Amino acid sequence: MFHLITDYVADLRKEFHGYNAKNLRKDIFSGLTVAAVALPLALAFGVGSGADAAAGLITAIIAAFVISAFSGASFQISGPTGAMTAILIPLVSRYGLETLFAASLLAGIFLVAAGILRLGNLVYFLPSPVVWGFTSGIAVIIALGQIGNLLGVEMAGGSALQQIVGIFKGGISPNWCSVALGIFVIALMAFWPKKWGARIPGSLAGVTIATILVVLFKIPVEIVGVIPKTLIHNNRITFDMVTNINMDIILLPAISIAMLCMIESLLCGAAAGRMKGERMNADRELLAQGVGNIILPFFGGVPATAAIARTSVAIKSGSHTRLTGILHGVILLLSMFLLGPLMSQIPMTALAGVLMVTAWRMNEWQSIRHLFSHKLKGGIAKYLITMMTTVVFDLTVAIVVGVLFSIAMFLVYISQLKVTISELDSKKMGLPCKTTCHVQVIYITGSLFFASLDQLELGLSKATGDVLILSMRGVPFTDTSAVAFFVEYCEARHKEGVTVQFSSTQPPVRKMLDRAGVTDIIGEDSFFPNAKDAIFSHIK
Repeated sequence: MFHLITDYVADLRKEFHGYNAKNLRKDIFSGLTVAAVALPLALAFGVGSGADAAAGLITAIIAAFVISAFSGASFQISGPTGAMTAILIPLVSRYGLETLFAASLLAGIFLVAAGILRLGNLVYFLPSPVVWGFTSGIAVIIALGQIGNLLGVEMAGGSALQQIVGIFKGGISPNWCSVALGIFVIALMAFWPKKWGARIPGSLAGVTIATILVVLFKIPVEIVGVIPKTLIHNNRITFDMVTNINMDIILLPAISIAMLCMIESLLCGAAAGRMKGERMNADRELLAQGVGNIILPFFGGVPATAAIARTSVAIKSGSHTRLTGILHGVILLLSMFLLGPLMSQIPMTALAGVLMVTAWRMNEWQSIRHLFSHKLKGGIAKYLITMMTTVVFDLTVAIVVGVLFSIAMFLVYISQLKVTISELDSKKMGLPCKTTCHVQVIYITGSLFFASLDQLELGLSKATGDVLILSMRGVPFTDTSAVAFFVEYCEARHKEGVTVQFSSTQPPVRKMLDRAGVTDIIGEDSFFPNAKDAIFSHIK
């Protein structure tokens, strides 16, 4: 724990070394730009999570002050995200906001523990297709979950899939004004010029125009409602509630929230770090995310995580230090007090449009196209299985299934072993004379472990020579099962009067053979640097 504090102080000194008025202007401009992007998203994600717009705004503000201040990098911008809403919607619909707050609190504790235990690098063991798969699955859940708000109707059922099934079973009568307004926001965001987006985000423009239309023409659509001018929401967890938490209910959702926060924050930090040329301290980032998510429920906020869209906007806007994140929180706080009456008139369908476009943009389209265009069957299978599992079940199950499937595919791949038996040809090798016995060189290529032993045994069973030279140049790894097999094999051949020798054995493999007792059976002089030297030892 102490090393995290000392590293933090050292990073702050480095980050603010030579800080001047020019750097401050960059941070202020970046903070304004990020706030313009974050405002409509915070409101949309608050509603999309099953809470309300105020909860999303509170989350963005608290996360800006707490997580940005203690982040593992100078560039991370945290707040409510679309990915998190996919976990929260079914949780809130089934158990209510109190359970959401309790799960967020427990997830924060898990994240703090992960940071202290230095587990920040574990996320990089997730295969990329698995990450893309659950990101796409989350995008599908977000889009499905906003159909009700887009159509202007109440959706029955807990999960997004249940809501869609409910539509087809019971039928709906859409509010066509709501539909038209939502489609307008989607179209505006889709075709908003990138040049304009550098100054005014398409999401902010769409929500603003839709709100003005609703106010001016009194369009009959559902609106956000009152935005309280306080950071302490009426719906929040209290210390009394903490003592009555039902661990059986919140444990799995808390694990899902913590895992998603870890994955999203650390992957965001890795991608953004390459953009800025700065390496993130992964363990401190987890601590910051954990502390933020422990505090948020007591203010009525939903779980927060680092957001790649807002982070990349900050970097592209010239962000210099973590003050950008803190200043964007100050601007959001001022917006709550100054623009509350206007934000209360925002139509829900406009926020639904923002979330649907965000869901579309969440997908790693370039990587997905690469998978399918190059027909990378293994990657495609991992992607599709993880995506479908995310939609049908949840994030935790999807990650476990995706990782287990990836491990299974990896084992199948590395268990492919090639055993080639080559008869010694004195003429081709240019030997001055013949060998004294029947020599065969057996070339083994692949990893030797429990899953490849059948192939190894089958290959070696075809050898008929008096001298068998096992060329191990293509064997990078062997496990205890494989060396135990070699012990039995060498003992059996020795009883038959067959000489077994090894050539081109890599150091890790040789070490395992020595420890297992193979060297004791065949002798130290049975190991050669290459097959040719082994062959020459049998020349007249």
